[in-house]
Amino acid sequence: MTTAKRLIPLLLLSQVYTSASAAPTTAEATLSADAFANCLTRLGERAKAEGISDATINQSLLKATFNTRVIELDRQQPEFTTTFADYLNRRVTDQRVIQGRELLAKHRALLSRVTRDYGVPAHYLVAFWGLETNYGSFFGKMSVVDSLSTLACDERRSDYFAGELMAALRILDEGAIAPEKMEGSWAGAMGHTQFMPSAFLRYAVDYDGDKKRDLWNSTPDAMASAAKFLQSLGWQQADRWGREVKLAVDFPYLEAGLNQRKSLAEWQKLGVRQTDGSALPQADMQASLLVPSGHRGPAFLVYDNFHVIMRWNRSEYYALAVGYLADRIAGTGKLMQPPPEDAPRLNRAQVMTMQEQLNKKGFDTGTPDGILGPGTRRAVSQFQHQQGMIADGFVDKSILGLLGVDL
Repeated sequence: MTTAKRLIPLLLLSQVYTSASAAPTTAEATLSADAFANCLTRLGERAKAEGISDATINQSLLKATFNTRVIELDRQQPEFTTTFADYLNRRVTDQRVIQGRELLAKHRALLSRVTRDYGVPAHYLVAFWGLETNYGSFFGKMSVVDSLSTLACDERRSDYFAGELMAALRILDEGAIAPEKMEGSWAGAMGHTQFMPSAFLRYAVDYDGDKKRDLWNSTPDAMASAAKFLQSLGWQQADRWGREVKLAVDFPYLEAGLNQRKSLAEWQKLGVRQTDGSALPQADMQASLLVPSGHRGPAFLVYDNFHVIMRWNRSEYYALAVGYLADRIAGTGKLMQPPPEDAPRLNRAQVMTMQEQLNKKGFDTGTPDGILGPGTRRAVSQFQHQQGMIADGFVDKSILGLLGVDL
């Protein structure tokens, strides 16, 4: 998932929602039947004022049911952090690569036309498709209207989800999908590419010419809609997302991080090379260097299109997985340096303790939240540098020991 203020397909939990400590429990959040009915009435009045038909209001909105499972999923926070190795190995599997290549060949004519119209290469579209719904094998089984009505009547994100609910009702009004078939994720993301309703209204296109925008049953509509969305975010057709690179033994890891951009020539001077040891391309491009699993794992130079991917889903891991899967689908091999699989899995309490200790020592992680994000990794890198260690921002047992975090 992504930031709620943008019309984006997904909702990134760490961006959209407040921390678990700020949220009421499921029991506190469960509405009585009367309260939910009153909420639906108010939502119906809003829908009518916004021009949504009486038929859709009466047959869909006012028949919505409160789904306690949606509230449970909304409240869930992962207890443990996910290592890059675990994330990547679960999402970019050999089977997903093989299937992606098969679908790339099967839909080559369609995808070539989409690329011509919107400027997004086919293997990237297939990669998004694979990561979002495993190539359409699972869209989610929850009623979108039920889910969004439940969340719109819950106090935590009521304004945002009420807006998404209105968008979903407009989609029903235009006849894109039958009400009983409008299913998706617990948060209302829908179809092959998991668009939120507001994203559907802005970016979905009828690409197969059947007079409706159908992201559930039409591969042409789904691929073209994803491409239109990426185009709107600034996708550069002639550029890559990034590439795996090889670093010099004495590489200054304090220079790594998404917010630290340099020209390829500058990275070349710092000892960054292509994986075969050859020089970086001589191109006028800015790039950042990421080492998501520290100096023992792979290093990546990432370009402007990487930032476009992150506007789809604001997760560095997700964006790296999209780029890597796209490369594999296009025919490249596996990573030269796979991520180490012995990284510690930390729970939220451990991460919060680490953040608190770093803050006390003058290395700013922001408000401790138990999330091992870029700010915390940057603080770890600075602490490592002070300690005379390799400042790669990677949290291992030695760092935890120095910061007094129990394993």
